[in-house]
Amino acid sequence: MGCCNNRVTAYSRRDMLNLLGCGFGSLALLGLFGRRGFALPSSPMLLGAGADASPLAPKAPMLAARAKRVIFLCMSGGPSHVDTFDYKPALAESDGREVSGRRGLRGAKLLASPWKFKPYGKSGLRISDLFPSVGAHADELCLLRGMKTDVPAHAQAVLKMHTGSFQFVRPSLGAWTLYGLGTENENLPGFVTISPPTANGGSQNYGSAFLPAIYQGTRLGGESRGRGRRGGMDPDGLPNIKSGELTSKAQRKQVDLLQRLNREHAKRHADDREVEGVIESFELAFRMQAEVPELMDLTGEKKETLDLYGIGSEPTDRFGRQCLLARRLAERGVRFIEVGHGGWDTHRNMRADLERNCGEIDKPISGLLADLKRRGLLKDTLVVWGGEFGRTPHAQGDDGRDHNNQGFTIWMAGGGVKGGFSYGSTDETGAEAVDGVMNIHDWHATVLHLLGLDHERLTFNYAGRDFRLTDVHGVVAKDIIA
Repeated sequence: MGCCNNRVTAYSRRDMLNLLGCGFGSLALLGLFGRRGFALPSSPMLLGAGADASPLAPKAPMLAARAKRVIFLCMSGGPSHVDTFDYKPALAESDGREVSGRRGLRGAKLLASPWKFKPYGKSGLRISDLFPSVGAHADELCLLRGMKTDVPAHAQAVLKMHTGSFQFVRPSLGAWTLYGLGTENENLPGFVTISPPTANGGSQNYGSAFLPAIYQGTRLGGESRGRGRRGGMDPDGLPNIKSGELTSKAQRKQVDLLQRLNREHAKRHADDREVEGVIESFELAFRMQAEVPELMDLTGEKKETLDLYGIGSEPTDRFGRQCLLARRLAERGVRFIEVGHGGWDTHRNMRADLERNCGEIDKPISGLLADLKRRGLLKDTLVVWGGEFGRTPHAQGDDGRDHNNQGFTIWMAGGGVKGGFSYGSTDETGAEAVDGVMNIHDWHATVLHLLGLDHERLTFNYAGRDFRLTDVHGVVAKDIIA
């Protein structure tokens, strides 16, 4: 029974189901709206874009930008810095000694790296034998050897690395970047994540949280998982990119009808920009149908390029395809690209697992850096490599290392950073960052700065407060800027 204007109305069961169905649809539409507005006229991000601009339209940076885009190579699980990019001769000399002066480590013994480090390039940066191909690009690398994060647990550390917070749901670094700068290709998403991890935050790592949903990442390929499950590219590219029911012409008519209805709505409600934002996402999806199939098709690439990335041979084929796709996205104007690779949680069987992981990614990353450089893209593309934390210098069992959030290494290349440069350091065995210490807020502030965004001014008003990626923290590491 229902009541309206004091009249009692009888509803059939069919009527009730119809009403409930519409109600759930309204809730879904509210979610698409992104909690009020897709392009707020008062937002500093829209300077020069015009009040009626698309929320994805390119926006002028706040500062002099060194980089136009980011490619983040995310190594999920915590790569061991003391076995890859943090040279510690004192650790080799102390192999087998008991750790002293650290609570909770009674009986723990230091473990020298099984791999040698040698100098590469004119800079002489010492890099592990696990990365000979990446080492050839040493003069492009900026090693951040003083990184640290809040907690040594995967779920919290991964979320912190991506969103700046593990306590609350917050927009990801990629979403903030897209919100601040827009995208340069209206036919592709401005933020793409390739084979992201399923665990440890899942879609939160590329989500938009309280930012409008148009800024969240678009996932491509199978998802990067844990040990032995690294994911890969879906052979069909992006699922559902083509309609099996309607022709392109019929779909165009559908979108045009929605646009007409939306314009009528806008005339009646001049201050309501929500539906326009939803239609923007429909328009993007429609335009992607024309560009994505060609984007995913690597058959037009020269054999020399495929060989450069290790495509067509093992163990590099899968990650090589992902890195090549990242380059293709970058040259088409996509603003933020993340490429995932899992399986770095080496508590045991470290020698075999770490060697296998590095063997899968070393040549593809080298190919990506070389390809970007020869195409003139590296100078304004910030390439970042790293995981959520590092590993301990002491052994876990006889062939593993435990989590270490107190010190680890991330490296960056291109995009305005100093090449052949090491910034910060851990102590003599690699246990803790002691110099040039950078927490995640500092790292986020620095990445945004290189993109021309002031992390203190890049804000979004939600629930009565101006939020930002770095909360109330973050110091730009200006010493690494070229």
